[in-house]
Amino acid sequence: MTIPLFLFARRVCLPCGFCCLVLLSFCGKKSGPPTSSNNGPTPPDTTSPKPYQLVWSDEFNTDGAPDSSRWGYDSGGSGWGNNELEYYTANRQENARVQNGNLIIEAREESYGGRNYTSARLLTKYKAEWTYGKFEIRAKLPAGTGTWPAIWLLSGTDPLVWPNDGELDIMEEVGFNPNVIYGTAHNEMYNGANGTQKGSNVFVPTAQDSFHVYGLEWTANQVVWSVDSVAYFTYTDPGYGFNAWPYNSNFFLILNIAIGGNWGGQQGVDNSIFPQQMLVDYVRIYQRQ
Repeated sequence: MTIPLFLFARRVCLPCGFCCLVLLSFCGKKSGPPTSSNNGPTPPDTTSPKPYQLVWSDEFNTDGAPDSSRWGYDSGGSGWGNNELEYYTANRQENARVQNGNLIIEAREESYGGRNYTSARLLTKYKAEWTYGKFEIRAKLPAGTGTWPAIWLLSGTDPLVWPNDGELDIMEEVGFNPNVIYGTAHNEMYNGANGTQKGSNVFVPTAQDSFHVYGLEWTANQVVWSVDSVAYFTYTDPGYGFNAWPYNSNFFLILNIAIGGNWGGQQGVDNSIFPQQMLVDYVRIYQRQ
């Protein structure tokens, strides 16, 4: 859900198909289905797939700051392209810490960096990136109007051009519409900026009260979203080339809570709810070896 601010601002994925991520420099956006030498979707692999093997994980078993060999931070408070209200801090345990077997990302009402809220946004960029795989993140979500937690993948292309280089949102939820989980794909042809993003949602009645496993299985021609191993949406390569399927290169993982913003703040922010936390029990990433 976040992109380093000096490159571009982050997108917002709205349930109504309206998105707000705006690039700081928009590079040659095309206005329709592009001409492509690809004559159709990538044919499915009919061979028997190899079993998945765990290739990267964090079980969050050591109290203190998040493991710096695995996680970095996006920091700042300029709205991230969505008019968000928080200041994302770095290396500040009030906003990101490991405690009692969980990663805790905590959003707080406090004055910091010229903003009235703080939070954290952790990412694996430059530390770990993956092409294809099965991603499982077991998490419990924050509650309250104004919260906007997200678990998502962004292209590791540097410099990144959004949405052309691609984004895969494993999980998003907004506090004013509690327990509705959204999974979404963005690319040049289908994205929130033009209201054509590909995605769906599922109601998880205990998302804010209990842990659930938010999953994504990504192959060379298909991405499948799931909650607790139950699939609820599939996006398959439509056969228009890179413009609709930029998902054949490395992506990195991001975990964050935004406050307010063009989607999360549609019904304001309830200041009585703070502090609010997203608890992450584990992150596990598997690939076929």
